[in-house]
Amino acid sequence: MERDDRKMRKMPADQFPVIFIFVFILGLLTYIHGIGGFAEAGGTDLNRQIRGGEEITLKTPTGNIHGTLQVPETARKYPVVLIIAGSGPTDRDGNSPLLLGRNDSLKMIALGLQENGIASVRYDKRGIAGSSDAMAGKTEADLRFDDYVDDAVAWVEDLQKDSRFSHVIILGHSEGALIGTAAANKTPGLSGIISISGAGRPAYDLITEQLSNEEKEIRDEACKILNELREGRLIGEIRPELMPLFRPSVQPYLISWFKYNPVDEIRNLDIPLLILHGTTDIQVNVEDAKLLKDANQDARLKIIDGMNHVLKSVSLDPQENLAAYSDPSLPLAPGFLKEIVSFIRSCTTKRL
Repeated sequence: MERDDRKMRKMPADQFPVIFIFVFILGLLTYIHGIGGFAEAGGTDLNRQIRGGEEITLKTPTGNIHGTLQVPETARKYPVVLIIAGSGPTDRDGNSPLLLGRNDSLKMIALGLQENGIASVRYDKRGIAGSSDAMAGKTEADLRFDDYVDDAVAWVEDLQKDSRFSHVIILGHSEGALIGTAAANKTPGLSGIISISGAGRPAYDLITEQLSNEEKEIRDEACKILNELREGRLIGEIRPELMPLFRPSVQPYLISWFKYNPVDEIRNLDIPLLILHGTTDIQVNVEDAKLLKDANQDARLKIIDGMNHVLKSVSLDPQENLAAYSDPSLPLAPGFLKEIVSFIRSCTTKRL
């Protein structure tokens, strides 16, 4: 598995559940049970009042996407951060119905920003939790990675029209970092972008790496399929062991996803960029953050010692690390929020 940047220690694959690998690294089980299947399990009840926040809706041609707007208590204009969640059925708060509990990582970011005079919008991506109606009849085979990018662009455009906000910044976590950078390249007028735990390699490279511990026969077959999908060619027959990953209905999504290279997206940015990563992240390697930094020398790179993929301070011990994914009592890693607030203040001050 992934390595500690200090010890560069290989993590044994058999120490992590298979569902962990394929949900949180590849992020594809969102679609296995059908688009919108997680509305009750992980969603926000749209009829209840969220403490300190309000419901906000993005209307799209295929349905509404729901989020939470968190604003500071001030009469002055303030920056707003669009928070984009990671892969799989991860909701606006950073939680997943595939876990036994909540970690509330993205919600904690939003509340921390609010306390520092910064607004935020965090949302359930289409087909997830409160936005399960946003597919409006689309099937799994209709979904494309570009849909997520276009939704982020639409959110930014709406926020830029809101007179309450002085600046708009994108913050993306994990797969949301790629969605955010791709959206930033399509949206003029942004004041900055924050990439957290983002991969520095295309999705097909990550999948290949995560399959490296499989049996040779499975691994070789998967590589053949990946090469075909990279070329935009669909595969008709898939062996049962690989169906969860390469079933025909998800192949169009994979093809669209494989077209995006995080390094290329980062390289094309001409706005302030902050790259954050943790040394105990067992899903995305610290080396990925360095690849992103190498692609954009103007970026600010900060490695948070002891921070894992859900932004909590834990060790590389597998049980402790995974337990943090379901423990909302753990605060954000020390120094993490401070880096975000400092960056936002620096890039918005320059652009007043």
